Amino acid sequence: MTTLVLAVQIALVAASVLMIVIVLAQQTKSAGLGGAYGGDTQSFTTRGKAARTEAKLQKLTVVFGIIFGVLSLALLILSPFAK
Repeated sequence: MTTLVLAVQIALVAASVLMIVIVLAQQTKSAGLGGAYGGDTQSFTTRGKAARTEAKLQKLTVVFGIIFGVLSLALLILSPFAK
């Protein structure tokens, strides 16, 4: 049972690191004061590609959040049996 707990711990650390990287790769939602005065000069195709990338990153954030939660619960359940 100790091997299973170790495997869950390693998977939890890996999921945590990946989730941190994905969250840091996302852009902020607000453009600050520059966005209020028309500071956005990107074309529509560039915005479309960025929007698709942002949507994928948001979905990956949710998926890794769920994986993190499930692995945390599994570790909580398995840890008393590791002794």
